[in-house]
Amino acid sequence: MVDLLENVNRFVWGIPALVLIIGIGVYLTVRSGFAQFTCFGKALRLFFRRFTGKEESQQGESVSSYQALCTALAATVGTGNMVGVAGAIAIGGPGAVFWMWVCGALGMMIKFAEAALAVRYRQRNEKGEWVGGPMYMIKNGIGNSYAWLGYLYCFFAVVAAFGVGNATQINSVIGGVHSAVRAFGVDTSKIADLAIGIFLSILLTYMLLGGAKRIGQVAERLIPFASACYILLCIGVLLMRFELLPTAFSDIVTGAFAPHAVTGGVIGSAFVALRVGASRGVFTNEAGMGTASIAHSCAHVSHPVEQGYMGIIEVFLDTIVICTLTAFVILCSGVSIPFGLDEGVTLTTNAFSSVYGSWVCVPIALFLCCFAFATVLGWGLYGARCAEYLFGEKAWKPFVFLQAIVIIVSTVIKTETVWMMAETVNGLMAVPNLLALAFLSPELFRLIQEYRKHAV
Repeated sequence: MVDLLENVNRFVWGIPALVLIIGIGVYLTVRSGFAQFTCFGKALRLFFRRFTGKEESQQGESVSSYQALCTALAATVGTGNMVGVAGAIAIGGPGAVFWMWVCGALGMMIKFAEAALAVRYRQRNEKGEWVGGPMYMIKNGIGNSYAWLGYLYCFFAVVAAFGVGNATQINSVIGGVHSAVRAFGVDTSKIADLAIGIFLSILLTYMLLGGAKRIGQVAERLIPFASACYILLCIGVLLMRFELLPTAFSDIVTGAFAPHAVTGGVIGSAFVALRVGASRGVFTNEAGMGTASIAHSCAHVSHPVEQGYMGIIEVFLDTIVICTLTAFVILCSGVSIPFGLDEGVTLTTNAFSSVYGSWVCVPIALFLCCFAFATVLGWGLYGARCAEYLFGEKAWKPFVFLQAIVIIVSTVIKTETVWMMAETVNGLMAVPNLLALAFLSPELFRLIQEYRKHAV
């Protein structure tokens, strides 16, 4: 299976796929007048108003704009920020981080477009809830003649919900727990792994059965707390190793174009750094995949562009802030990086342990659990909405129960296989979504101009 997935990923994440993702990002950026940068100040102010409760957009049983953002962040701020970044550095060298930044900058614009257009073309379901996403953008924006693209997207999304949003997260939790207990000279057994999986399965099933409203309520409490704690832990490392920051930054920039100069020749191709950085960047912020637009479409807002601003903040917090902090922690910690091998959570844990000591494995494992829990919640919403689109609204509960089974099974799946499967489906999902964004871009530019004229 590993050999098969490697061949598939060479195609899925080859030159055509990267040209499509980066090309759409550049096109939207230029045609919108670099909106992700010119509107960043407004987006940040709007975020803080909603974060502090000064601008409450929630009405009745609907999902507030801030809850929708937290739900989207729940799916993006996950183990990819801790495990995916470590793997990107090990496989692609420090230069992979540079391409993650590039994808993050373009991703801010792509996510802006996804969120705004999702609100523009959303609709009410039989329960009166707002539902949206790439499938509704295609159906309501492009037309029924291209509805098959929406069904194709939903099929990939349902598969991804079991892999990207479930198996990879739970697998990383198990790896984090192993690292934590080994620091105290204890080895875990498969029975212990299964017990963890069963516990998480029961808890997550209860949350997912509560629907978008309950998921949003949990996300708006869990994500800010877990993210703030992890950021503080990263800042502590950088303060203690601040003299190594210039070297780390230099390695990132140099490694993007000449990886052999940083990795000792183990990684000699700049394209490897670009491919790994781009694929892991998309994995962690999901810009281009269209999944977060499913969460953003639930928000009660006065204009689609307002939720588009939340898309900008989502990618900024995920990639530019948290992923960057993780990368600098690894590069400044002084630990030996096994270039060419996907060490994942082990490399991240070793980096923190080299500075703080072995006790830090416990909070790292805790953060992994929090992030993974939130990610499975967010992806549970995405998968359930796509399953509903394919099979009708009665598909929600069967999908949730299947998720519960996959959570348990994921405790014994090999890490390498899980991550490669995740990268494969990510690439396949992006194609229908990016094509829809390109086709509907004139409406996006019209919405931006309209909002600028009427915004106070």
